[in-house]
Amino acid sequence: MATLLYRLGRFSFRRRSLVALLWVVVLALFGVGAATLSGPTSDAFSIPGTESSRALDVLEEKFGSGSDGTTSKVVFTVDGDAKLTGTAQKAAIEKAVAELAKAPQVVSVADPFTAKTISEDAQTAYATVSYAVGATEVTDAARDGLFAAGRSAESAGIEVEFSGESTVVAESSQSTEGIGIIIAAIVLVITFGALIAAGLPLLTAAIGVGLGMCGIQIATGFFDLSSSTSALATMLGLAVGIDYALFIVSRFRHELAQGRDGEEAAGRATGTAGSAVVFAGLTVIIALAALSVTGIPFLTAMGLAAAGTVLMAVIITLTLTPALLGFAGRKVLPKKDRTTMRPPTGKMPFGERWARLILKNRILALVLTLGAITVVALPALNLQLALPDDSTAAPDSTQRKAYDQLAEGFGAGFNGPLIVVVENTTKAAAADAQAIIGKLDDVVLVTSPTMNQAGDTAMLTVIPGSGGTDEATKNLVTAIRDLNIDGADLAVTGTTAINIDVTDKITKALVPYLAIVVGLALILLMLVFRSILVPLKATLGFLLSVAATFGAVVFVFQEGHLAGLLGVTSTGPIISLMPIFLIGILFGLAMDYEVFLVTRTREEFVHGAAPNAAVISGMRHGARVVTAAALIMMSVFAGFILADDTIIKTLGFALAFGVAVDAFLVRMTIVPAVLSLFGKAAWWLPTWLDKILPNVDVEGEGLTKQLAAAEAGQDPNEKDLVNA
Repeated sequence: MATLLYRLGRFSFRRRSLVALLWVVVLALFGVGAATLSGPTSDAFSIPGTESSRALDVLEEKFGSGSDGTTSKVVFTVDGDAKLTGTAQKAAIEKAVAELAKAPQVVSVADPFTAKTISEDAQTAYATVSYAVGATEVTDAARDGLFAAGRSAESAGIEVEFSGESTVVAESSQSTEGIGIIIAAIVLVITFGALIAAGLPLLTAAIGVGLGMCGIQIATGFFDLSSSTSALATMLGLAVGIDYALFIVSRFRHELAQGRDGEEAAGRATGTAGSAVVFAGLTVIIALAALSVTGIPFLTAMGLAAAGTVLMAVIITLTLTPALLGFAGRKVLPKKDRTTMRPPTGKMPFGERWARLILKNRILALVLTLGAITVVALPALNLQLALPDDSTAAPDSTQRKAYDQLAEGFGAGFNGPLIVVVENTTKAAAADAQAIIGKLDDVVLVTSPTMNQAGDTAMLTVIPGSGGTDEATKNLVTAIRDLNIDGADLAVTGTTAINIDVTDKITKALVPYLAIVVGLALILLMLVFRSILVPLKATLGFLLSVAATFGAVVFVFQEGHLAGLLGVTSTGPIISLMPIFLIGILFGLAMDYEVFLVTRTREEFVHGAAPNAAVISGMRHGARVVTAAALIMMSVFAGFILADDTIIKTLGFALAFGVAVDAFLVRMTIVPAVLSLFGKAAWWLPTWLDKILPNVDVEGEGLTKQLAAAEAGQDPNEKDLVNA
């Protein structure tokens, strides 16, 4: 592979105009496709095959009540001695309802006084507004019409708030991405000392993300994708795109410093650092694509979309980056180094100083680091998972205010009603089901059965006493599903039941997915390092990073510590898809740092260096680049903490924190200490296994030997390689 990439790098450098033109054409084609083929996104969480999903299908079949249309609630409240049944208040609400019926895309409005949706104290009421289209198809004009019509009641001293998916205005995350890019640019300038060298990774990453976003837009025309898909892909695409180009540019500068011409430097950089980029990219892609084994469609779609963006980043890094280096030439070097190379200063690099400090105090370093990670990971023992609803919205949002007002006026369970579908039944059996369900714990109200025209299926609405994410509501769903009533087959659905089923499915998929990722890590690292202990150490280090990240997420987003400092306005159960995403993404990133740091250590050991000397050499050559790469990833991810979307905010914090722990505590502290303790045993591999495993030359050592032999004129065929 290294030889192929060497030739690719030289070709891209030599034919840089052609390569750049091809990428411009590809970008244009993707842009046209995104403009003409894109479709709406969806935030509906459902899993085919679960009871709640099957019950929805029954409702569609028996009652004709599908999920194509969306609804919103307009919540009216008064305080003090005022009542919504007062003459002025009632008139204002009725006028607002009439205006709501005229709003764009609205098909019907349920008047609170007709539908009797008024609280007992007459201080809270709501009107249900129905649309013929899905939430993502509600236009801005329709949303503005809803708000204007509803707020017309404010003239009578009534507070008006709105809830429902269609009331949420999508927020742009460009500002958050921009902050991460600015910080990444500063890190690159400090690392390289040249603006052009710093700009190249940013340019290639931006192109990769642009292509990824266009690809996702095209995919929305054919598949149901979550609105969070683009943000996740952008987050990963920027981070890995900048980092991968950073490795190529850094190696290119090193080759120039060795006195090689630009084309040869580009070929060697792509053949050596490019090989590591391919492996690192594959680990991220495989981990994301492996989300498909969970059997959860929206999770699979998000994973594949993000994996596609990472794949695009890898391809661009291996082709466009060498081409752009051809345009830049020696301008990627600081000005003082472009004409003559400065001799080494003799100053010990930071990586070497750090490695020597760790090796000198390896036991203390291990104890302190493991102790710190354990303390940070402890809150993860209290991890609670759920899907977000209006109760987790920002406290000052209209959706959160509406949620709180409805809960106060009608009870906490009003915001999470359960729909019970009674199949193969009669009206009498359905009435029995109503009576039995009404006696269960935490049930406030069970409506009378609504029968379909055929009279063989009934629908009941159950109002719990607890909120949709409370444990009591989950227990109630389980209790209803466990009922055995003669002449009635019960199934529970509704938003609350769907969220419970999705969370349960994700939680059950977590262990097998973790097993797949860990197994994959062991196999891949065994191929790279030709060792048993190094892969085990790397995998255990990854698990430490994941545990610490879970602990930090629970500490901030669930328990609320430091929430104000980080701009977290609402706390509660962690979004149920978060752990499985973190495992997949952190696995790929952790393997990146492991490869870039430890491959040089292995190479030095194989060439005869003592174990400790090999560790010091590996850190000397890799620590600076890995530190820059980690800081860039942290800054890109941290920028998304400012996003309004709860999923993106939490994921941005988790990934920034996880990268910090993995890069600085695990890879740059625990890894050298453990390798020093292992000594020669770290690189032991049974002879029989060594013969079976293919030789994956990630560092490009084989290529380096071929080129050295070719330059010495030992083999005519190898001369052809140099002249390729």
